[in-house]
This record gives sequence, C-alpha cells and structure tokens, in this order.
Amino acid sequence: MRISLVATAAALTLASVSTALHSQKPDDQIDARSLEWLAKGKAASVAGKLEEATGDLETALAVDPRNRGAFVVLGDVAHKQGLNGKAIRHYRDAMLLDPNDPAAIAGEGQALLAKGAVKQANVDLAKLKKVCKGACPEAQQLAAAIAKGPPATTLAQQAGSDDKPVD
Repeated sequence: MRISLVATAAALTLASVSTALHSQKPDDQIDARSLEWLAKGKAASVAGKLEEATGDLETALAVDPRNRGAFVVLGDVAHKQGLNGKAIRHYRDAMLLDPNDPAAIAGEGQALLAKGAVKQANVDLAKLKKVCKGACPEAQQLAAAIAKGPPATTLAQQAGSDDKPVD
C-alpha cells in the first residue's frame, strides 16, 4: 500500500514537471513583438531620440525579458545620456542572459572607463579578447578607449574627491 502511494505521487510529480517544462519557450526564441520594439528603440537611438528609445526598449523588455539585445541597446542609450552606472547595470543584465556577448562586455568596459574604473575596463578587455577568438572590433575599440584613458571630467571629479577632508 505504501509503495503504491509513493509511486502514484512520483508519477503525478513527473507528469506535472514535464508538462510545465514542455510549455516553456527556449531562450533563443524571443517574442516577435519584443523584437519589433527593439527595432523601434534602435531607430530612435540612432535618430538621437534617447527618451523615446528608452521607452521603446523598456517596452521590448516588458514583452519579453529574455531580449538580450534590448538590454545592450538600453545600456548604449544610458551611456549616451551620461548615466554610466545605469548603463553598466543594463550591460550586466545582458551578460546574465549570455556571459559571452561581445557587445555587452565592450559596452560595460566603455561605461566603466567613463566612470574612471580603468582596472575593471581592462578586465573586460581581457574577457573580450578571450571571447573573440579572431578579429574583434569591440575589443579594438575598447583597447583604444583604454589607451586614451578616462574622460578628463572623470579624472577631475576623482581628484576633487580626494581633496575633501574625511569626517
């Protein structure tokens, strides 16, 4: 009697788990509506309409939160707006979906560099070189930006913060 109850419970569990897994979409199948919003967001970003682009890209993510491309472009838009901390967060969200996404790694490196985090940008460059086994424009752009150094405004802000007395 005990064995049949356990066997029945196990069979029901197996049936419910396999049904739930069968109904889920694979990660590589992004909702078509989300891809449409991504295209609108990219177009708005290229046109310089950054607020509109942000809205379109956030809509793309609301439709399908697995849309890694939307996270990357949202990071690019935030970087253009000078919101580098927000950009880093969006690039990291993209890397949670695919840790080897060259655009997300390079974008994060650029945003880190803009914040003055040269060491972390170099870490991203090393990761990018490992991911791109051949010629990689993202790695070349990030290497050039690192060689140029962080923006002068970032350096001035860091120098100014060092002069403040500690309470």
